[in-house]
Amino acid sequence: MRDEETGNRLGSYLRARRALVSPAQAGLPPGGNRRVPGLRREEVALLAGISPDYYLRLERGRDKNPSPQVLESLARVLRLDDIERAYLLGLAAARPRAPRRKRPEHVPARVHELLAHLQIPAFVEGRAFDVLASNSMAVALSPRLRPGQNRLRSLLLDPEERAFHQDWAKATADFIAALRTTIGDDTDNPRFVELVGELALSSQRFRTLWARHDVRSLEGGTTTVHHPVVGELRLHRDKLPIDDVILVVYYPDKDSDSDEKLRLLASLTHTESTRTAEERPADIPEPEDALTNPRRAPR
Repeated sequence: MRDEETGNRLGSYLRARRALVSPAQAGLPPGGNRRVPGLRREEVALLAGISPDYYLRLERGRDKNPSPQVLESLARVLRLDDIERAYLLGLAAARPRAPRRKRPEHVPARVHELLAHLQIPAFVEGRAFDVLASNSMAVALSPRLRPGQNRLRSLLLDPEERAFHQDWAKATADFIAALRTTIGDDTDNPRFVELVGELALSSQRFRTLWARHDVRSLEGGTTTVHHPVVGELRLHRDKLPIDDVILVVYYPDKDSDSDEKLRLLASLTHTESTRTAEERPADIPEPEDALTNPRRAPR
């Protein structure tokens, strides 16, 4: 991935994060002639209690073994939260590793059965937000939840998906930060390389947010969406790991307005499925049917 700068992921992360901290946030005067956004290198070094030369070596990848104490100080100066701090510590702890053998993501048969029984929108996604399987309610909620779709690509490039989300800006920021967290040190994974490359070429929003090096966990939560048929829905989201994949379910508060709308959507989906089945042409009996069913024998 190009922004990792030939393996200097720690330096890339430090540069990106210090650009997001204003002098005022760090308790420093703004100054009149600042050529860089955020904090200068020497300011980070001063506030972290290390020498400017040592901090420069960290950013340029010349020292890849900072102590935990140094990293904790940098996390404090850069105002990192718990997830970002853990990510920083992980970058410093990363070591060269043998290439991993890539296994195709597989949805267990029992999960397909589970999807068929669930009466709420549910689908299975892979590590790169590829939709691997889904039930009819998920597709009724959003056609972009069909197997073969990629949730992040749809979110960034599909106008209908943008209109679907009440807070599209937050959704894109959350998804992109979650993707970076998921990638971790698996930067040579062909699927990640392909997806990041595609979105970097086709989406300015992706390029802007990817350059921030935000990391975030995208697990449970509540979202509001605008469905073209039943209107606004307020839904909770839970992500449940199953083997190497993730089961995602959306559900409303019981007896809420969104619950009623989701039941209406389920009814419409069932009606449409029934109508489609009724419109299918009847099966033409095979020749052997005449032998096994006398009533079908030609007269």
